[in-house]
Amino acid sequence: MTDRLQGRRVAILAADGVERVEYEQPVDALREQGASTELISLAAGDIQARDHDLEPAGSFPVDRPVGEVSVEDYDALVLPGGTVNPDKLRSDDTAVAFVRDFVNSGKPVAAICHGPWTLVEAGVVAGRTVTSYPSLRTDLRNAGADVVDKEVVVDQNLITSRSPDDLPAFCATLIEQLAA
Repeated sequence: MTDRLQGRRVAILAADGVERVEYEQPVDALREQGASTELISLAAGDIQARDHDLEPAGSFPVDRPVGEVSVEDYDALVLPGGTVNPDKLRSDDTAVAFVRDFVNSGKPVAAICHGPWTLVEAGVVAGRTVTSYPSLRTDLRNAGADVVDKEVVVDQNLITSRSPDDLPAFCATLIEQLAA
Protein backbone atom coordinates (compact mmCIF):
# COMPACT_ATOMS: atom_id res chain seq x y z
CA MET A 1 0.00 0.00 0.00
CA THR A 2 1.14 3.51 -0.76
CA ASP A 3 -0.16 6.89 0.30
CA ARG A 4 -0.23 8.35 -3.22
CA LEU A 5 -4.00 8.93 -2.99
CA GLN A 6 -4.16 9.47 0.77
CA GLY A 7 -7.12 11.67 1.67
CA ARG A 8 -8.87 11.09 -1.67
CA ARG A 9 -12.47 9.86 -1.53
CA VAL A 10 -13.96 7.94 -4.44
CA ALA A 11 -17.62 7.12 -5.00
CA ILE A 12 -18.45 3.86 -6.77
CA LEU A 13 -22.00 4.16 -8.11
CA ALA A 14 -23.56 0.76 -8.72
CA ALA A 15 -26.80 -1.20 -8.42
CA ASP A 16 -27.95 -4.80 -8.59
CA GLY A 17 -26.31 -6.60 -11.51
CA VAL A 18 -22.91 -4.93 -11.16
CA GLU A 19 -20.13 -6.95 -12.77
CA ARG A 20 -18.14 -8.16 -9.73
CA VAL A 21 -14.63 -7.68 -11.14
CA GLU A 22 -15.49 -4.21 -12.44
CA TYR A 23 -16.38 -3.22 -8.88
CA GLU A 24 -13.69 -5.10 -6.96
CA GLN A 25 -10.60 -4.36 -9.04
CA PRO A 26 -10.95 -0.55 -9.11
CA VAL A 27 -11.80 -0.52 -5.40
CA ASP A 28 -8.74 -2.66 -4.59
CA ALA A 29 -6.46 -0.55 -6.81
CA LEU A 30 -7.68 2.71 -5.28
CA ARG A 31 -7.36 1.45 -1.71
CA GLU A 32 -3.87 0.10 -2.44
CA GLN A 33 -2.90 3.68 -3.31
CA GLY A 34 -4.41 5.04 -0.08
CA ALA A 35 -7.79 6.29 -1.34
CA SER A 36 -11.00 5.58 0.51
CA THR A 37 -13.99 4.31 -1.44
CA GLU A 38 -17.73 4.27 -0.79
CA LEU A 39 -20.32 2.17 -2.56
CA ILE A 40 -23.20 4.44 -3.50
CA SER A 41 -26.44 2.90 -4.77
CA LEU A 42 -30.14 3.54 -5.25
CA ALA A 43 -31.06 2.44 -1.72
CA ALA A 44 -29.53 1.23 1.52
CA GLY A 45 -28.79 -2.47 1.99
CA ASP A 46 -26.80 -4.71 -0.33
CA ILE A 47 -26.44 -4.92 -4.09
CA GLN A 48 -26.19 -8.22 -5.93
CA ALA A 49 -23.11 -8.77 -8.11
CA ARG A 50 -22.77 -10.93 -11.21
CA ASP A 51 -20.02 -12.68 -13.11
CA HIS A 52 -20.38 -12.45 -16.89
CA ASP A 53 -23.79 -10.76 -16.38
CA LEU A 54 -25.54 -14.06 -15.59
CA GLU A 55 -23.90 -15.90 -12.72
CA PRO A 56 -24.59 -14.77 -9.14
CA ALA A 57 -21.35 -13.48 -7.60
CA GLY A 58 -22.22 -12.43 -4.08
CA SER A 59 -23.25 -9.07 -2.75
CA PHE A 60 -21.73 -5.82 -1.56
CA PRO A 61 -22.99 -3.60 1.27
CA VAL A 62 -24.07 -0.10 0.24
CA ASP A 63 -22.33 2.66 2.18
CA ARG A 64 -24.77 5.44 1.27
CA PRO A 65 -27.81 5.89 -0.97
CA VAL A 66 -27.25 8.26 -3.88
CA GLY A 67 -29.99 10.56 -2.56
CA GLU A 68 -27.87 11.27 0.53
CA VAL A 69 -24.60 12.20 -1.18
CA SER A 70 -23.18 15.20 -2.99
CA VAL A 71 -20.46 15.64 -5.59
CA GLU A 72 -18.60 17.73 -3.00
CA ASP A 73 -18.23 14.59 -0.84
CA TYR A 74 -15.88 12.92 -3.36
CA ASP A 75 -12.80 13.46 -5.51
CA ALA A 76 -13.76 10.97 -8.25
CA LEU A 77 -16.58 8.72 -9.44
CA VAL A 78 -16.38 5.17 -10.83
CA LEU A 79 -19.18 3.61 -12.90
CA PRO A 80 -18.65 -0.15 -13.21
CA GLY A 81 -20.59 -2.18 -15.76
CA GLY A 82 -22.65 -5.27 -16.03
CA THR A 83 -25.69 -4.78 -18.25
CA VAL A 84 -28.34 -4.70 -15.52
CA ASN A 85 -26.48 -2.31 -13.21
CA PRO A 86 -26.28 0.76 -15.51
CA ASP A 87 -29.76 0.04 -16.86
CA LYS A 88 -31.09 0.43 -13.31
CA LEU A 89 -28.98 3.54 -12.68
CA ARG A 90 -30.03 5.31 -15.88
CA SER A 91 -33.68 4.77 -14.91
CA ASP A 92 -33.21 6.67 -11.63
CA ASP A 93 -33.39 10.47 -11.84
CA THR A 94 -31.32 10.99 -8.68
CA ALA A 95 -28.50 8.73 -9.92
CA VAL A 96 -28.52 10.38 -13.35
CA ALA A 97 -28.38 13.86 -11.80
CA PHE A 98 -25.48 12.79 -9.56
CA VAL A 99 -23.54 11.53 -12.60
CA ARG A 100 -24.33 14.68 -14.61
CA ASP A 101 -23.25 16.93 -11.74
CA PHE A 102 -20.07 14.90 -11.24
CA VAL A 103 -19.05 15.15 -14.90
CA ASN A 104 -19.85 18.86 -14.93
CA SER A 105 -17.72 19.37 -11.79
CA GLY A 106 -14.57 18.52 -13.76
CA LYS A 107 -13.58 15.79 -11.29
CA PRO A 108 -12.54 12.41 -12.75
CA VAL A 109 -15.37 10.11 -13.81
CA ALA A 110 -14.35 6.60 -14.88
CA ALA A 111 -16.80 4.26 -16.65
CA ILE A 112 -16.07 0.76 -17.90
CA CYS A 113 -17.88 -1.72 -20.13
CA HIS A 114 -21.64 -0.88 -19.89
CA GLY A 115 -21.00 1.91 -17.36
CA PRO A 116 -21.15 4.63 -20.06
CA TRP A 117 -24.90 3.98 -20.47
CA THR A 118 -25.45 6.21 -17.46
CA LEU A 119 -23.27 8.89 -19.08
CA VAL A 120 -25.58 8.77 -22.13
CA GLU A 121 -28.66 9.24 -19.95
CA ALA A 122 -26.95 12.10 -18.12
CA GLY A 123 -26.42 13.88 -21.44
CA VAL A 124 -22.67 14.37 -20.95
CA VAL A 125 -21.03 12.55 -23.88
CA ALA A 126 -21.78 14.92 -26.77
CA GLY A 127 -18.52 16.06 -28.32
CA ARG A 128 -16.47 13.69 -26.15
CA THR A 129 -14.23 10.84 -27.28
CA VAL A 130 -15.07 7.63 -25.42
CA THR A 131 -14.96 3.86 -25.64
CA SER A 132 -17.22 1.15 -24.25
CA TYR A 133 -18.40 -2.40 -24.65
CA PRO A 134 -19.21 -2.83 -28.37
CA SER A 135 -22.99 -3.13 -27.90
CA LEU A 136 -23.20 0.42 -26.44
CA ARG A 137 -21.33 2.19 -29.20
CA THR A 138 -24.40 3.05 -31.27
CA ASP A 139 -26.05 4.58 -28.19
CA LEU A 140 -22.94 6.65 -27.52
CA ARG A 141 -22.73 7.82 -31.16
CA ASN A 142 -26.43 8.71 -31.13
CA ALA A 143 -25.76 10.80 -28.02
CA GLY A 144 -23.06 12.75 -29.91
CA ALA A 145 -19.90 11.00 -28.74
CA ASP A 146 -16.91 10.15 -30.90
CA VAL A 147 -16.50 6.44 -30.17
CA VAL A 148 -13.16 4.67 -30.58
CA ASP A 149 -12.04 1.10 -29.97
CA LYS A 150 -9.20 1.48 -27.48
CA GLU A 151 -8.26 -0.10 -24.17
CA VAL A 152 -8.72 3.16 -22.28
CA VAL A 153 -9.65 6.67 -23.41
CA VAL A 154 -9.24 9.92 -21.48
CA ASP A 155 -11.17 12.98 -22.66
CA GLN A 156 -10.86 15.81 -20.16
CA ASN A 157 -12.25 14.31 -16.93
CA LEU A 158 -13.90 11.25 -18.56
CA ILE A 159 -12.05 7.93 -18.44
CA THR A 160 -13.64 5.03 -20.34
CA SER A 161 -12.69 1.41 -21.07
CA ARG A 162 -14.25 -1.43 -23.04
CA SER A 163 -14.44 -4.54 -20.85
CA PRO A 164 -13.02 -6.45 -17.88
CA ASP A 165 -9.99 -7.29 -20.04
CA ASP A 166 -9.08 -3.60 -19.86
CA LEU A 167 -9.22 -3.36 -16.05
CA PRO A 168 -5.43 -3.08 -15.53
CA ALA A 169 -5.20 -0.07 -17.88
CA PHE A 170 -8.48 1.37 -16.58
CA CYS A 171 -7.33 1.21 -12.95
CA ALA A 172 -3.86 2.60 -13.71
CA THR A 173 -5.34 5.50 -15.68
CA LEU A 174 -7.88 6.28 -12.96
CA ILE A 175 -5.10 6.40 -10.39
CA GLU A 176 -2.96 8.65 -12.61
CA GLN A 177 -5.86 11.07 -13.22
CA LEU A 178 -6.82 11.17 -9.55
CA ALA A 179 -3.22 11.74 -8.46
CA ALA A 180 -2.73 14.64 -10.92
